Amino acid sequence: MAKVILEPIGSPVNRFLSPEQYQENLHHMQRLNDELRVKREEVRAGWGPEYVERVHRKGKLTTWERIERLKDPGTPVFPIGTFVNYGLTFGPERRTSPGAGVITAFIRVEGRHVIVIANDNTVASGAWWPRTPEKIQRAQEIALRLRIPVIYLVDCSGLYLPEQLRSFPGKTGAGHIFKYNSLLSAHQVPQIAGVFGDSIAGGGYMPIISDVVYMTEQAYMVIAGAALVKGGKSQKITSLSIGGPDVHVHISNCADYRVPDDESLLHMIRREVARLPTSAVPYYRYGAEAAPPRYHPSELDGLFPVDYRMAYDMRQVIARLVDSSLFWEILPERGEEMICGVGRISGLYVGIIANNQFLIEHPTRRQVKRPGGILYKEGIAKISAFSRACNDDGLPIIWLQDISGFDIGPEAEKQGLLGYGSNLIYTNSTNTTPMITVLLRKASGAGYYAEAGLPYDPVLQLSTPITRLAVMEGRTLAIGTYHTRLDDNFNIVAATPEEYEEIKRGMEAVEARINAEMDPILTARRQATDEVVAMSELREYLETIVEMCYQSIGYRRVKNPRIWSMHDVKVLTS
Repeated sequence: MAKVILEPIGSPVNRFLSPEQYQENLHHMQRLNDELRVKREEVRAGWGPEYVERVHRKGKLTTWERIERLKDPGTPVFPIGTFVNYGLTFGPERRTSPGAGVITAFIRVEGRHVIVIANDNTVASGAWWPRTPEKIQRAQEIALRLRIPVIYLVDCSGLYLPEQLRSFPGKTGAGHIFKYNSLLSAHQVPQIAGVFGDSIAGGGYMPIISDVVYMTEQAYMVIAGAALVKGGKSQKITSLSIGGPDVHVHISNCADYRVPDDESLLHMIRREVARLPTSAVPYYRYGAEAAPPRYHPSELDGLFPVDYRMAYDMRQVIARLVDSSLFWEILPERGEEMICGVGRISGLYVGIIANNQFLIEHPTRRQVKRPGGILYKEGIAKISAFSRACNDDGLPIIWLQDISGFDIGPEAEKQGLLGYGSNLIYTNSTNTTPMITVLLRKASGAGYYAEAGLPYDPVLQLSTPITRLAVMEGRTLAIGTYHTRLDDNFNIVAATPEEYEEIKRGMEAVEARINAEMDPILTARRQATDEVVAMSELREYLETIVEMCYQSIGYRRVKNPRIWSMHDVKVLTS
């Protein structure tokens, strides 16, 4: 009978880094973490204290106060999409929309993971801005794929009308939210809605398909507000009178229950969640208990060199992410540029695929070293087979990306890297097991795609403060742009000093622009990644998303470890 033997991985920091190197790395990362924290606080503040006070004067809680009361006491909130629209302004008044005016996050309620989607009532009364629909849909997509309950906290004044053409039409426009409402319902994913105030137009539609809808006495749901109803002013009607709980709880049956205030509604939502099936996480631990890594995850902040071109030990990173720093590495002697194997996170089995950064042996020319962080034939074949085995066994896959791209040149073409790469892309495109992608540092070119980048539908993609997501690095792109003006060693070829300076300035401008565009906050602003997290936060985020992968039962195959395909791969290649 096959057993999963996990072996120790990693070592204390002082065994592989000098104190000076560690402190230099740590201080650099702490500065980036401080910048990240300041920007998070800026988004969380919404439109500021004045708007918080306006909410309180109405006798309501702010959206963040609602979330804090909804979640289990003492448990964290894991936001996603924090930086959508960060730094952008909209409309003639050049208004900001922190977080696109909506909070989407993973929280724990009555011991169960849920996804909360909540209009930020300190930002234009919870209006929908450009990218608000896409942000809501991304949270709904994660919920649908993992069968995780969704809680809507609705307090929405409708579309921000000066920018309606950027959020109303199109495939992912506001109407697509309601399709996701329908798909979630069709797949029996619980949806619970609480309406706390305005719920106009699209905001009125969003809660209706939920399994249960609560309204406070201040809440109303209307297709159009009183101001838009013909004769509204002359009839002295209000949105509350035409769409409040008197109408929708007692006449139209569009809502189920009325409650006096925010606190009462949040209590009722918690009671609804308590009625749902308990989590399957303890069952799928197969008798194990969750355990922290032997080496503390906070040490990750000091492992990454200040210079992104310098190597580091990826196995030391894995050792600070997996339970008890135990790992079963598969095929360590083949395709050494890639590391793959099985570990536990929160007591649950996961497959891990990561880029080795060190120089590696050439498979046929033993005196030749090849750089790590690049995909070669053997490594591609290895991780393709491993990815398929994880999919067959039901193991969630965590991709730890630090990839410069595919190997290039005559040897790569003769070996058929295009074909091997296509095999990997096909595998990841057709996998049904959940995949989680972490962009640790470099995420370049087709390598980013092949290793389950966001276009290949991971359930979650995380970036870090040092993530560099682009087709290629700024210096490389500058060389490509000006290649006709360079010699074989990439030195500038110019007839005059003036021409030399002109080419030099042009190359520097291209490099600076590309480097600026790789800022992970800007990547998150345009939803090219789900969230930016500190290295030291990765373990917590991974614990949460891995537990979410195992919480629900009956929608995907999860094999008992005794009959994993992984064992066959190991035996046949030993």
